Amino acid sequence: TDEKGYPRIYAVGDCNYSCVEEPGKKPDEWPIPPIPKISYPGEEMSVIACKNIDKIDKMIFRGVTTDFFGQKLEISDMHWPWGAGMFATSLGPDDACFVAGANWIKNSGLMCVWGQLCAVQKEIIEASKVDECAHGLVGRLIWHFVHHT
Repeated sequence: TDEKGYPRIYAVGDCNYSCVEEPGKKPDEWPIPPIPKISYPGEEMSVIACKNIDKIDKMIFRGVTTDFFGQKLEISDMHWPWGAGMFATSLGPDDACFVAGANWIKNSGLMCVWGQLCAVQKEIIEASKVDECAHGLVGRLIWHFVHHT
């Protein structure tokens, strides 16, 4: 952090330690338990980091202390993203598995879709994500609700 306590260096996705430990406590008692190094949590971390960079820029370099609605600008804390416990893993061109409900506890989660159905699910996820990145309407509509619920 700088002299005013604002963070200046961010690490998101695969390059970060992905948790905030508290000595002498179990992972489920840490401020941030271990977050999986998969794409969705990395995206969520990136959104928080980018918003914080924008807020800090406004406060430090432009003297802005409130948002458009008059609310005080505050730095957002990192947290466990709600979708961090869902994994769609390819097992070949026509096979995959989807796990939901996983967390930092070993063997948590439930494999709820597998086989060809899951391979189709993974294709839909990929196609809609690519569409979102290309500013396509369908991808943006789908992923807006993923990131804002």
